[in-house]
Amino acid sequence: MSTYFISENSWQKFIQSLSRTVSVYYPEAAGEDYHLAPALQGAPPPLLFNRYRTVQPLKSLFFEFRRGVGSYFGGSGEEERGGEQVVVGMKGCDLKAMAVLDFVFAGEVPDPFYLRNRERTLIISSDCTGFKKVCFCVLVGGKPHPEEGYDLNYTPLPEGSVVEVGTPKGMALVDRFKDYFAPATQEQLEQRAEARERVAALLTEHQKGYGYLWGGVTRELMERVFESPVWEEEAERCVECGACNFVCPSCHCFFLSDHGRENFRRVRNWDACQYKGFARVGGGANPRPELYQRLRTRYEKKFCFCPAVMGVNGCTGCGRCVEACIGKIDMREVLKRLSGCK
Repeated sequence: MSTYFISENSWQKFIQSLSRTVSVYYPEAAGEDYHLAPALQGAPPPLLFNRYRTVQPLKSLFFEFRRGVGSYFGGSGEEERGGEQVVVGMKGCDLKAMAVLDFVFAGEVPDPFYLRNRERTLIISSDCTGFKKVCFCVLVGGKPHPEEGYDLNYTPLPEGSVVEVGTPKGMALVDRFKDYFAPATQEQLEQRAEARERVAALLTEHQKGYGYLWGGVTRELMERVFESPVWEEEAERCVECGACNFVCPSCHCFFLSDHGRENFRRVRNWDACQYKGFARVGGGANPRPELYQRLRTRYEKKFCFCPAVMGVNGCTGCGRCVEACIGKIDMREVLKRLSGCK
């Protein structure tokens, strides 16, 4: 695909012009974090660039945490929400997670609500130029820059950004605002390559400092440690809040509930495999009554089930679960213990 260069000033005008016609979600700085928020119509972006991923996972725009999916006895179901939208500043970890969501919601039995949100959203991603201490994409096969899944991706350079086109939809956007874009030079592409290598090397060194270099999480490892006491030891600090599931960009479980007496509505809510009632079935039977079993299942899903069935890891190393865990359970530390790394 084509690559372009856009100056900082033109980037401001580009986003400003874009927000006049479509809804734009843009990262806002809040201390050391970035929150994804709607950009004001016609206003310049609140910041030029977010160094790493936002607090909210990208999935929240496609797979809402609570959504009416239908009604009956006279109802017509949930209304469609919003028109075209653009989300800016997504990182590689979020984009990799979309492969899992697409498999679940756009595969054999498509979810119309998810598909509608996918179709109406254009993704402008960006490279990471920094990382949080919980980030570990390089340990699960990722890189701190997007490799696929974007319509446009931009890499900041000292005086602007290199913009790479990922899809025809992204190309159409560049054509629409062609006055802001110029073909990228070879020197700019080399600067981008150097910047990417530098961040990846720094993140790898950061992980080495903790001893987190176990050479990958394999299915053989997860099968070998099925009876390990590590699961029970780590689960002692779990409070079953489900935060790790809700902030994860690839977790996708939900439950349906009915509401109302005369005008019934069926609502879909996010669910969490760490909840005791998650796997409970009719008659009260529960295949995973103990918390350590549910903790273990989460890891098995991400590192065994997803690779075997979907062809991708269920974990993209965004580190949100590490950050959100009240019990201070660090996925990297759990895997390090399981793999026997020191």
